[in-house]
Amino acid sequence: MASTAVEVRRVGPEAAGDVLRIVLAAFGARPTLDPPADALHETVESIGIQLAEGGGLLAYAAGEPVGALILDPVGRSVFLRRFAVLPDRQGHGIAHAMVAAAVAESAGFEDLTVVAREELPRTMRFWRRQGFREIGRRSPYVEMRRPLRTLVTEVPDAETMRGLGRSLAGQLRRGDLLVLTGDLGAGKTTFTQGLGEGLGVRGQVTSPTFVIARVHPSQADGPSLVHVDAYRLGGMAELDDLDLDTDLEDAVTVVEWGEGLAEGLAESRLEIRIVRALTVEELEGDADPRRVELTPVGPRWHALSFEAIS
Repeated sequence: MASTAVEVRRVGPEAAGDVLRIVLAAFGARPTLDPPADALHETVESIGIQLAEGGGLLAYAAGEPVGALILDPVGRSVFLRRFAVLPDRQGHGIAHAMVAAAVAESAGFEDLTVVAREELPRTMRFWRRQGFREIGRRSPYVEMRRPLRTLVTEVPDAETMRGLGRSLAGQLRRGDLLVLTGDLGAGKTTFTQGLGEGLGVRGQVTSPTFVIARVHPSQADGPSLVHVDAYRLGGMAELDDLDLDTDLEDAVTVVEWGEGLAEGLAESRLEIRIVRALTVEELEGDADPRRVELTPVGPRWHALSFEAIS
């Protein structure tokens, strides 16, 4: 479907009627759930109270309200409540625009949180594509969270993936740790090839699956690239047994399949997750884009510039 020009505005209790209309239309069009969605019992009064506490967002297309959500700050997180798009306006980028606006409106908080229903797999796929990850489940509810310092970018092809790695390389320095996660064939090695090009290292960057780790020395005076496949490691302590010919403090270390294993290697790390941006049903022709999520963890990455990564 063609995208629609969308304007998202911050609103308060004065917009309770518009928000309620959109919420009831969207949640009412969903399949029957057990228990039913609490949203179906909302009133103008209840919506107005929530908007008075945390505010909300209305999305407009051609001047008409077509999407809505309520912002609910809880501690260091902002919950997105009653997230809804009119049924006949879905698939036009409105939901994506509201997530982007929610990110902008939540400056100073650590993350965004949503509560999804496990009976709605398409909805859960949408949140994953927006950079949200499951952090808890109490059937039928699934809590999903997106750190606000996460850069989420869509990558249409392999060359763009390499370009993303090259542009990131310009901000890397000795001792940096990158933890790379993604399914088989997601593009982890392609991304690392771009890093190697940007760092100016020697040797062809290929998957280290069968050797566990490869060292690519710098061709100039920069850091080496240590490329590790943690899939078959029992723990990152086994890195000490690999007899690498470089000190990790003098290199940029990229660990594929490192989530849950590599965190102990350094105080700070850059977590990079690569996922397919479309489902099989949504693919058109040869298009098979990826969504790349970059999340800085620890003080080393406070100065990371997302604007410099293209």
